[in-house]
Amino acid sequence: MFKAKILFVGPNESGKTVLANFLSDTTENVGGEYRPTQGVRILEFESQPEGSSDKSCEVELWDCSGDFKFESCWPAIMKDSSGVVIIFNPDVPSHLKEIETWHSMFISSQDLQDSQCLLIAHHKPGSGVEERRLPLASHLSRLLLIHSNLEEEPEDVRQAFCRYLGNVVNAMSESREREEMSIIT
Repeated sequence: MFKAKILFVGPNESGKTVLANFLSDTTENVGGEYRPTQGVRILEFESQPEGSSDKSCEVELWDCSGDFKFESCWPAIMKDSSGVVIIFNPDVPSHLKEIETWHSMFISSQDLQDSQCLLIAHHKPGSGVEERRLPLASHLSRLLLIHSNLEEEPEDVRQAFCRYLGNVVNAMSESREREEMSIIT
C-alpha cells in the first residue's frame, strides 16, 4: 500500500483546515470560528484513490499555515512530499496573485509533475459560488482546478480529491518503477 504525503498550502483564511478536516473525516460541521493553523497539522487517514491500480492508500495530509512567519519550516515540511494542493479563496482578489508565490515555493522548487498538483478554489459558506474562469498565470492554468463548496456539493469535492489522489499514486508508482529499473540496469 502506498503512503502519500500531500501538502495543503495557500494564503491565510482560504479554507485549508476546513477542507483537510472534511477530507479526512475529522469533523462533520463545515462552519465555525476561524483559528489560524500554527505551523502545520498532520492528519492521517486511508482513502481509495480513483483511477489507480492500488485499492487503498494511506494519506498523510499536511495542513500548512498560510503565515509567512513559518517560512523557515517549509523546507522540512516539503521533504518527501508526494503532492501539493494549493487552496485559495477566489472571492479575495489578492489570493489569485499569492498562489503564484505558493506555486514557486512548493511546486517549482520540488519539480513535481502537474498531475501531482491541484488547485482548489474554495468558496466559503454563503459566498455564492460562481464557477467562472479565473485569470490564472499560464503555469498555473496547466494544473487541475476544482471549485469546492462544502455546503452544496461536498461529495463532488471528495470525488475530485480521490481522482487527484489516484494521479499522485500513479506518479509515485511510475517513479518507483523507474528507480527499480535503474537499479537493475
